[in-house]
Formats: sequence, structure tokens, C-alpha cells
Amino acid sequence: MTPAEMEAEEKRLARRRKRSLALALVLGAAVLLFYVLTVVKMGPAIFNRPL
Repeated sequence: MTPAEMEAEEKRLARRRKRSLALALVLGAAVLLFYVLTVVKMGPAIFNRPL
């Protein structure tokens, strides 16, 4: 592999890593949003129930 090809591969991998990180953050935000909306919909009394 030539140095130019190696540099192109590193750039491609860096873009993929950034895209994966962005996707993970978006999915994490969606999970957090659904959790908060569920708690708000059920009300704070959901935490005052016997286990």
C-alpha cells in the first residue's frame, strides 16, 4: 500500500468513526427523551409505588 492510499484509508476511517459517534449520540438522546416522556406521562407518583 502506498503512503497516499494509507492516508486516504485513515481519512475514511476517521469519517466513519465520527459518523458512528454522531449516530450513538443521537440514539442515546432518543432513549433519554423517551424515558423522560414516559416518566412525565405517568407522573412523578410512579416512583412512590411498593416494589
